[in-house]
Amino acid sequence: MRAALLTAGSRGDAAPYTGLGHALERAGHRVTLVTHARFAPLAENAGIGFHPLPVDPRAELDTARGRALRGSATDAEQRARAFLLARQGARQMADGLLAAAQEADVLLVSSSLQLLGHTLAEGLGLPGMGVYLQPLHATGEFAPSVLSTRSWGPAGNRIAARAVNSVIDAVYSGTARTLRSRLGLPPSSTRAARRTRERQRWPVRHGFSPLVVPRPRDWRPELTVDGYWWQHDPPGTGLPRHVRDFLAAGPPPVFVGLGSIPVRDPARVGATVVRALRAAGLRGVVQRGWSGLEADGDDMLTVGELPHAALFPETAAVVHHGGAGTTAAALRAGVPAVPLPLQLDTGFWAGRLTALGVAPPAVPLRRLTADALAAALLRVTTDPSYRERARALGARIRAEDGTAPVVAAVNRLAGA
Repeated sequence: MRAALLTAGSRGDAAPYTGLGHALERAGHRVTLVTHARFAPLAENAGIGFHPLPVDPRAELDTARGRALRGSATDAEQRARAFLLARQGARQMADGLLAAAQEADVLLVSSSLQLLGHTLAEGLGLPGMGVYLQPLHATGEFAPSVLSTRSWGPAGNRIAARAVNSVIDAVYSGTARTLRSRLGLPPSSTRAARRTRERQRWPVRHGFSPLVVPRPRDWRPELTVDGYWWQHDPPGTGLPRHVRDFLAAGPPPVFVGLGSIPVRDPARVGATVVRALRAAGLRGVVQRGWSGLEADGDDMLTVGELPHAALFPETAAVVHHGGAGTTAAALRAGVPAVPLPLQLDTGFWAGRLTALGVAPPAVPLRRLTADALAAALLRVTTDPSYRERARALGARIRAEDGTAPVVAAVNRLAGA
């Protein structure tokens, strides 16, 4: 089958689908990753097709809207600004999504594009399924992953999740109305569209490990937790020579990276990180990321994009923002973490790391100080139980194959 993988957002919202797409290609399907043009090299490295979407999420951070997002004073303000950016981006991507869907036999849709993907599948008469990187469906077992780590009890958690999903649908509602009109579908509210997905028992496969987030017992059977999907790198992908030299020059360093998280003052954050690492007596590999972090000195190395699968096993710990992809990579490597959550689902994944015993309590990025980070680093690097738990969990995660259930599901569609 011709499978279109639809996703939008940051690198972490695209990279895992290269591994899933590669697995589908090996099974005989033709796969096209449909996402922002800047991520074309990811698809090329995985040997899958690519259909570019016009919005550049990194460039958006340098616009007036992006600078306002970076300058948000509170989590709520940042969340609201992010939703506004997503709403505008959805309008710009509509033509590209439709064109890609028209060339497909099956649609595999990320959580960010769930409403638009289902609309396209309905209008074009295509089978489809969700392929999500975080849990979004209502459950009584935990609070919404994009909202909080604090449980409000079974009833409160379900109510909060429905409210969050309504807000997510509202972000894409205008674009969905436009697509419905173009596809000759009758008008429908976002609430009615969600009810339709549930009535049709729209399947959703989740690309994270049940060892990290067990499948909620109150989910319907078509919502599965299958295991992680990993970025696919060409065979032999390793680290640049200067990184290997730095690793060999001393004890294992700590990796520090904030991924695509925008921060108001990257110079201050970078300086705080360096002070914390030196106070804890640790070397550091600091990734610039979309924030532009920098670190100077013989005991520090500033890097760009590097394959996490090659770097993380060589580190003493991973300090990161709590994004789904970086969280997964640190778990896979079997190294402890110090999460610095800021927005959306980062608090959820940080909470999971702490609950699993592979990270100390999170240090929220908005309240980051050198003393707090140094204390967390000393705890996670001097208490051997953190590394022991991380090593054991990593081995179990590496033994999973999260792509196999998705491939089997697509194979069933191909045989229908």
